[in-house]
Amino acid sequence: MELDNQDLKILSILQVDVKASTEKLSEQVGLSSASIQRRLKRLRENNVISAEVAIVSPKAVGQAMTFLISVELRRDNVNCFKDFKSKVKKSPRVQQCYYVTGEADFILIVTAKDMEDFDEFTQQMFFADSDVLHFKTSVVMDRTKVSLALSL
Repeated sequence: MELDNQDLKILSILQVDVKASTEKLSEQVGLSSASIQRRLKRLRENNVISAEVAIVSPKAVGQAMTFLISVELRRDNVNCFKDFKSKVKKSPRVQQCYYVTGEADFILIVTAKDMEDFDEFTQQMFFADSDVLHFKTSVVMDRTKVSLALSL
């Protein structure tokens, strides 16, 4: 799907304020409300807008700790990557998972209530998995910038 400048303006606004009204979008983009609605429908149907979610403060819901974890898997099992991806998708503690190049195979962003909660997560996710060769954890000291907004 080709995106024009007006589509990009709509997406830029929605990335910052998903609750922006059709009227507000119409004003800022310079299109009629009906045109904005048609474009939004097309953007959603084509999965350009893949989700519209609330961003919840981890601390507000008792998830005070965030961890960045690099994971290296044993490569002798042909299904290890598929199995690990499946396990990660099922874990509510994992906010994001990236399959990457380099020393690690995956980078995870994980939240937990405290270190005990995180230890329980590592026991289930890594130590109990014979395909996990190595994992390295960094504790997030400060959430300096958190965003999924793309530069348009």
